[in-house]
Amino acid sequence: MSYLLILILLRLLPVTEQTSDVLPKETRPAGFSVPGNFIIGGLFPIHKGVEKPTHLNQPQDSTCIGFSTAGVSQSLAMIHAVETVNNSPLLARLGVTLGYKIHDTCSDVTTALRATEDFTQDDCSSTMDFTNMDKCSQRSTAVIGAYHSEMSIAVARELNLELIPQVSYASTADILSDKSRFPAFSRTVPSDMHQTSAMVKLLQENKWTWVGVVTTDGDYGRSALDSFLSQAFQAGICVAFKEIFPDSVTNTKKLQFAVSRIIQTLHTNTKVRVVVSFAKPEHMSRLFRGLLDQRWVHQGHQLWVASDNWSTSPKVVTHEELNLIGWVVGFSFESRDITPFKEFLKNLEFDSVAQKNNSLLKEFYSTFMNNNNEQVFMMENLITSTDAGNVFSIQMAVNAIAQAVAKLCSNRNCTTPGAIQPWELLPELRNSTYEMNGTSYTFDENGDVNLGYQISLWSTIGQSVQTLNVVSMYHQQNSSLTSTNLKLSVTSKCSNSCNPGQFKKSAEGQHTCCYDCIECAENQYSNSTDMDQCYSCDNILEWAEPGSSTCKPKTPEFFAWNDGFAMFLLSLAALGVLVVFLVSFLFLWHRDSPVVKAAGGPLCQLILFSLVGSFVSSVFFVGKPMDIQCKVRQVLYSLSFTLCVSCILVKSLKILLAFQMKPLSRLYKPYIIVCFCVLVQGANCTWWLILFSPHKTSVINTSSILEECREGSYVAFGAVFGYIALLALVCFIFAFKGRKLPEKYNEAKFITFGMLVYLMAWVIFIPIYVTTAGKYLPAVEMVVILISNYAILCCHFFPKCYAIIFRRMYNTRADFMRNVYEYSTKGAGSLGDLILPEVYKKITNAFYSLYPCVMFKNMS
Repeated sequence: MSYLLILILLRLLPVTEQTSDVLPKETRPAGFSVPGNFIIGGLFPIHKGVEKPTHLNQPQDSTCIGFSTAGVSQSLAMIHAVETVNNSPLLARLGVTLGYKIHDTCSDVTTALRATEDFTQDDCSSTMDFTNMDKCSQRSTAVIGAYHSEMSIAVARELNLELIPQVSYASTADILSDKSRFPAFSRTVPSDMHQTSAMVKLLQENKWTWVGVVTTDGDYGRSALDSFLSQAFQAGICVAFKEIFPDSVTNTKKLQFAVSRIIQTLHTNTKVRVVVSFAKPEHMSRLFRGLLDQRWVHQGHQLWVASDNWSTSPKVVTHEELNLIGWVVGFSFESRDITPFKEFLKNLEFDSVAQKNNSLLKEFYSTFMNNNNEQVFMMENLITSTDAGNVFSIQMAVNAIAQAVAKLCSNRNCTTPGAIQPWELLPELRNSTYEMNGTSYTFDENGDVNLGYQISLWSTIGQSVQTLNVVSMYHQQNSSLTSTNLKLSVTSKCSNSCNPGQFKKSAEGQHTCCYDCIECAENQYSNSTDMDQCYSCDNILEWAEPGSSTCKPKTPEFFAWNDGFAMFLLSLAALGVLVVFLVSFLFLWHRDSPVVKAAGGPLCQLILFSLVGSFVSSVFFVGKPMDIQCKVRQVLYSLSFTLCVSCILVKSLKILLAFQMKPLSRLYKPYIIVCFCVLVQGANCTWWLILFSPHKTSVINTSSILEECREGSYVAFGAVFGYIALLALVCFIFAFKGRKLPEKYNEAKFITFGMLVYLMAWVIFIPIYVTTAGKYLPAVEMVVILISNYAILCCHFFPKCYAIIFRRMYNTRADFMRNVYEYSTKGAGSLGDLILPEVYKKITNAFYSLYPCVMFKNMS
C-alpha cells in the first residue's frame, strides 16, 4: 500500500461522489476496491454531509461536503486489516484472499443506500478467472459499517433481502439488537444500553442527580436518549432539560438556531453542572464556540459527559478552550494496542496492488508527488485523527469475517467464485468464537460483542488535547464500574442534600430531585443523606427526638438506689431501725422499772419489732422492681403496721378498762386481741395475693420505660390499708375517750396524737398517690410509711426514754402509788364517797396489774 493511497482517498472520493445526473438504475462505483475470492464491503463517513440539490426533478447523487480525516483513517484501518489477514496463515494455507469495496457514505442515509446497491450486485460468472474479477461486479460476502446508527439501520434493511452479514464497528443504537428486524446485523461494539448504564452508574456514584441531556435528531440520538432517560429514572437521577440538535451538520442555519437555544437553556438552568451529550463532534464544537463567545467561563465550570459519538474527537476543542469550558469525561469503546496500524500509516509505499490496478491513483500521485510539505502535514493529521477504539473494532470485524470464511473453506474448495454464499457465512459468523492477539471474542444472541467501555478524562498535554486518559472501565458482563479516579469539585443537584435526620419532600408535579428537607418526626429517624422517608423506631425499646439520625434506646426508669431522694429516705429508714434497736435495748435493760412496765412491758417489744418490719418494708420500694419485690413490700408493711396498731389499740383499750370500764376488765385478753387483728389482716393479704397479686409492669413512655409495681387491684389494696386505718381510727377513739384520766397520766394523749398523725398522713397520701405518676410514685408511699413509723416512735417511746434516762426519781413505785391515790381520792370526793385504805390498796393493786403505766406531769 502506498502513501499515494491516502492522497487518493483524500482527493478521489470527493471527485467520484460529486457526479450528478446518475441514471436511476446505475449503481455508484466503489471509491476504492481490490479484488479477492471474497469481497468485503466497507461503508465509511469520509465526508461529513451532503449538499442537497435545490430542485430535484430526477434521481441524483448529492455533492459530498466537509472532508473527514477520521473517516479516511477508518477506511485505511479496514484495508490494513484485510491485508494482514491475507498475509496470515489463516487464509494463505487455503489459497484464498479477501477483497474489498470501500464506499463513502458522506454521513447521509440516501448516499449509503446507493452505495449498498453495489454490494448486492453479482454479474461475475462462476467460470471467470480470478484475475479478471475486477472487470465485473462481485456480490459482497459481508459488509463492514456503517458508522452512524441511522445509516446502519437503513443499510441493514436492504442487506436483509440477501441475508448479507453486516458487521458495524461503531453503530450502538439499541434497536439494532432486535434480531427479528435485523437478523443479519452484528457489531463489534456494545449496545447503547450498556453505554447509558455506565453513564448512569458514573452519575450515581458521584451523586450528580440534576443533569441535562443533549442529543441529535436521529435514530442513534433518539435511541440513546430513551435508554438514558429510562435508566436515569430508575436510579433516581433527574433530567432538567433535553435539547436536540438537527442530525445534519451541513444546514448551518438550523444548526446555529439549535446552538443558540441550547445556550439559553444552559443559562436558565444554573444548577445543572453536568450535561450528558450524545451529539456529534461537529455539534459539540459549535456549541463550545458559542458558549465561549458568550463568556460562559463566568458561569462556572461544567462537566460534559461525552458518548462514544465524540468522546475521542480531540478537535472539538483546543487545549485553551478545554480549560475554560470545564471537564470532559468520555465513554469510548474498549480498545487494544494499534501500534501496527500506526506503523502501517508511517511506512506507506507506492508499490501496492491497489495503485497498480487503479488508474486514478496514478493521476493523483502525479498531482501531489512534488508537494512534500502537504504530504507530511496530511500524514500527521491522519495519525492524530485515528481513533484507537474504532480501529480495533474494524480489525475485530475483519478478523471475525476472515475466521468464519476459513472455517467454511476448510471443508470445501473456495477458489471459485460463489463458493460461499453470504447467508452461509452468517450463522458461522454469529456462533463462532474468534481470537485476536490471544484474546477470545464472541457475538451474543443479539449480535453484540462481549466488550465494555473505557471512561476517560480529557486533559491537555502541551498544545494538544489528550482524550484517552482512562480513569475507569465498565464491564458488560456484570454491568459494573471499576473504581474511578475522578477528583472533580462538581456539584450538580437541584436541591442541597438532606442531612441525616431529614427526608426529602417534593411538591406535586415537581421533579423528585427538587425537594425540601423536612425533619423526621418524633420517634422516626433517617441515617443517611437524601433519604426519601424516615424510618420508625421500635416504639417499645427505642425513641428519637425530632430530626434524629438514629434511634436511642429507651432509658429504664425506676426509683433507683443511687437517686438522691431514695438515698435520703433509705438513710431515714436505716436511722429508724437503729433507733428502734436502741430503744429496745434500753427497755430491756430497764424492764423492771415502773415506766417500762407501765408502757406495756412485752407489748413494747412487740411494737418495736413491728416497727423494724415496717422500716424494712420501705427498702423494697427502692430499686428495679421484681414480682417478688412487689408482693413482699406491701404485705410486709401491712402485716407489720397492723401488728403495731393492734398493740397500741390494746394499750388504749387497757386505759379505758382501768379507769372507766372496770367491770369489763376481766374480758381483757391483749394477745388474743392482737392475734385476731393480725390474722384478719393476714386473710386480707392472702386473698389479695391469690386473686389480685401485685406484679411488675412496664409503662412505655416517649423516651423511657417506667418499670413499676402494679398493685393488682386497687380494691384489694384499699381493703388492706383501709383495715389498718380502721384499727387506727378505733385506737384514736379509745385514746380520745381516755383523755380526762389522771391529770398526770399522759399516755392517752400521746396515743391520740400519734394516731392523728398517722391518719392525716394517709389521708393526704390518697390524692397524692392517685395523681402522681412516674418513678417517684413508690417514694410517696415510702414517705408516708416513714412518717407513720416515726410518729409511733416519737409519741410512744421517746417520752418514756426521756423519763428513764433523765427523770429517774419519778421512775419509782412509791411515786406511782401516790399519783393513783390522788386520782382515786379526787374521784371519790367528787362522788361523795371516801375510799378506805383497804379499798385503796385493792384498787391500786388491781390497776397496777392491769395497766401500771403512770406518767407524771413532771416527767413530761
